[in-house]
Amino acid sequence: MPALIVPDGLVCGIDEAGRGPLAGPVVAAAVILDPARSIAGLDDSKKLSEKKRHLLAGEIREKALAWAVAEASVEEIDRLNILHATMLAMQRAVAALAVTPERALVDGNRCPPLAMPAEAVVQGDGRIASIAAASILAKTVRDAGMLALHEQYPEYGFDRHMGYPTAAHCAALAAHGASPVHRRSFGPVARQLALL
Repeated sequence: MPALIVPDGLVCGIDEAGRGPLAGPVVAAAVILDPARSIAGLDDSKKLSEKKRHLLAGEIREKALAWAVAEASVEEIDRLNILHATMLAMQRAVAALAVTPERALVDGNRCPPLAMPAEAVVQGDGRIASIAAASILAKTVRDAGMLALHEQYPEYGFDRHMGYPTAAHCAALAAHGASPVHRRSFGPVARQLALL
């Protein structure tokens, strides 16, 4: 596997986790890596085991020049739509960085409005080290949040599917209706609410 690219200068990588689930917030992370403190094993968070993600998340927090994680709530997702809520979470993550980046590289094909130049990089989480780092922080923080929501709403099985529309989740939705943390603007949830 080719090594991930580490851009020169104060460049932040941005990625999100949780656009597709039926429940919970969408989480974004922004990371400025330190070229002098390399982190081995960075990759798209979806390609890593849960254990590896947690180990790398700790190393990213320790070695990065700056990092921040932010979210947009279920209410914001339903009000704005998932794309705009994702862009809002990304803006919040960049604004929360302790170091102001010179430019930003965003995973995907859309960039949020930012105070610095930004470039969208399709499949960037598998190509750019700082985007991979952001994907790992976003994923681990969102998963931890979904485990906390599982404690509140154990009947939905958030600890197993993290809110994604699995058969088990859809069955739980049909059996129990929508919880306060379900996204009412998403088709399967909206359809379930229409049946009530």
